Amino acid sequence: MSQNVSRTKEERRVLAGTLVGTTIEWYDFFIFAQLTATLLTPLFLAPLGESNPGLAQILSFAMIGISFFFRPLGAIVAGHLGDRYGRKRILVLTLILMGVATALIGVLPTYAAVGIAAPIMLVALRIIQGFSAGGEWGGAALMAVEHAPETRRGYFGAFPQIGVPLGMILATGLLYVLRISMSPEQFQAWGWRIPFLMSVVLIIVGYLIRRAVEESPIFKQMALRKASEHTPLKELMQSNFKQVVQAALIFISNNAAGYLVIAFFISYTTSVLKMPVAPVLLATTIGSFGWLIFTLVGGWLSDVIGRRATFVIGYALVFVWMIPMFMLVNTGNIMLYGVAVFVLTIGLGLSYGPQSAMYAEMFPAHIRYSGISIGYALGAILGGAFAATVAQILLETTGNSLSIAVYIMVLTIISVAAVLWVGETRGRNLHVEDLDEELVAAAAREAEVEAERKHHSN
Repeated sequence: MSQNVSRTKEERRVLAGTLVGTTIEWYDFFIFAQLTATLLTPLFLAPLGESNPGLAQILSFAMIGISFFFRPLGAIVAGHLGDRYGRKRILVLTLILMGVATALIGVLPTYAAVGIAAPIMLVALRIIQGFSAGGEWGGAALMAVEHAPETRRGYFGAFPQIGVPLGMILATGLLYVLRISMSPEQFQAWGWRIPFLMSVVLIIVGYLIRRAVEESPIFKQMALRKASEHTPLKELMQSNFKQVVQAALIFISNNAAGYLVIAFFISYTTSVLKMPVAPVLLATTIGSFGWLIFTLVGGWLSDVIGRRATFVIGYALVFVWMIPMFMLVNTGNIMLYGVAVFVLTIGLGLSYGPQSAMYAEMFPAHIRYSGISIGYALGAILGGAFAATVAQILLETTGNSLSIAVYIMVLTIISVAAVLWVGETRGRNLHVEDLDEELVAAAAREAEVEAERKHHSN
């Protein structure tokens, strides 16, 4: 009985650790994305913003995208180290790296103070953020899924996923509070720095929670087999490159559509439709709760009807909602904008919740961290990295926002095809290949003893 209680407590600790880490990572990322849409252009690209506002906005969105090119590098490094030395320590390192880079953005001088050095330093810190984000997701997803009972992998794997909408809610909600509590002049002068500096507090909280989490049981099995003698990246590219491509293509539609909510809509509604910033931020925050709820639903549902079916349902909703969504947004009515965002997040959640479990089930244990991290990072480059930039270019060249809807619909067709290409993964064995049963039993006993020890110490 006490062993079951200890195991349950450890599972809760794992879910909390993966959730808090991804929430903080994405809070950091979204603060930048949302301020790029509304403020950072005049602060860091002042001359261009005055002479060519449209081009300045495109370059601002490109600053969001440039960090994505360094996600694969972060994924390669973190995946390699995570497959060799463990998921837990890499998760702590990526969390600290992201927090430091975000806090430093909060103290950067602007273009008015140091000229061209300001955007250069900003881009450098964005690169560090991208590197960190590339290693974060894979470790968090594996910690959740590899600790999960076989029949609940989808649900457990949804917890690091809801770090995205939670980070979105924190970032957008804080910006809303700051916007309504100070004048526009105060916010532009110094208020915008507060969200970046608050990252320090969040990182401390995340570090304390993550430090208490057990190492993945699958990695413990790998350690028993001395799997660290392998070279995960080389083997991944030789034997599982197809799965990396599949993982990337599965993600592109969800990530691109998500970045409409994260970055593009806030710029579009305020600069083109001339809607006030604060109500747009509030409506986006409220709409993000749908993303949170349906990501959990998507993870749970994938344990019931399968990963493939859940993905297809989610992506079908994204596809059919694109054109009606833009028609509602274009009314300029804040209530209809909120409805448009909320309905989109239903499809986003259902096509995001099963991702951790499906990706983990696509790769063998000893290259799993590398495989899912690189696949996720490449999908982010092809999907969300320049989604806001592409959307802005389409808007500038066609003058019709429905062209953006068609762009997302094409990506959705590609992602659905990739899901069907992979097939159903639910129930696949996650354990280390060819591992002696006595070693598995020894690893299980060691985990139970450790859990019992922690139970008594608490």
